[in-house]
Amino acid sequence: MNTSNNFKKNTVKFLQQKKDNKQKISMLTAYDFSFAKIFDAAGIDILLVGDSAANVMAGFNTTIPITLDQMIYHGQSVVRGTKKALVVVDLPFGSYQISEAHAMEQAIKVLKETNCEAIKLEGGLSVVPLIKKMIAAGIAVMGHVGLTPQSIHQIGSFGVQAKDDKDAKQLIQDVLELQEAGCFAIVVEKIPAKLAAEISQITKIPIIGIGAGAECDGQVLVMHDMLGMNTEFNPKFVRKFIDLTSLITSATVEYKEAIEKGSFPNADEAY
Repeated sequence: MNTSNNFKKNTVKFLQQKKDNKQKISMLTAYDFSFAKIFDAAGIDILLVGDSAANVMAGFNTTIPITLDQMIYHGQSVVRGTKKALVVVDLPFGSYQISEAHAMEQAIKVLKETNCEAIKLEGGLSVVPLIKKMIAAGIAVMGHVGLTPQSIHQIGSFGVQAKDDKDAKQLIQDVLELQEAGCFAIVVEKIPAKLAAEISQITKIPIIGIGAGAECDGQVLVMHDMLGMNTEFNPKFVRKFIDLTSLITSATVEYKEAIEKGSFPNADEAY
């Protein structure tokens, strides 16, 4: 059964229809206009303006340092390059932990200044009251559980989460509470594939996996990992669909050599 979408932009309803029709959802991070335009034209369903920009764009070891204004800048760039994909912007660390009133202000600021369709925030039961307020205010919210990078200093490692029965039960409870609160989808990161499959089966809303096996309703990767641009990060869940680092390096070396040899620019490339 084909999923119909009469809207110019993908919507949360469209994503829900894909889950209902057992069609997989594609999601990829993007941080700038140029790549957003390429990914959108390729038909990616969701573009996530991830706080992973702190890592892959700014060179930080964690996602914690990135600011709301920096996320807005990336969000604006991605939205301008997008015609079809639903754009989700991460709320960065510190933007929703201070108070619910502050969090609402920050989320509204992101929506108004980027013109994105939704925001994403990390956490389980602790953020349910906030999510309910956001939903009541008309904000589309994507949840994120499992490995939550903003809490890395509390978690202590980037290892697989919810491996024992107690933690698995708590994760399931978190997911169901987020669903009940009104999240339109939830990212589950680095959890056992069996658990992710169970969660996808018992939930009504789309479950997007990253390092969570193939049975999720959709998958997300950081664009730099998918394109082979992050040579120092090689976890087992990442598939490099192209070695862009080698291609770019080769082209750059060729460019440098052409300048040094005087073959660039040639007569046809000059005015």
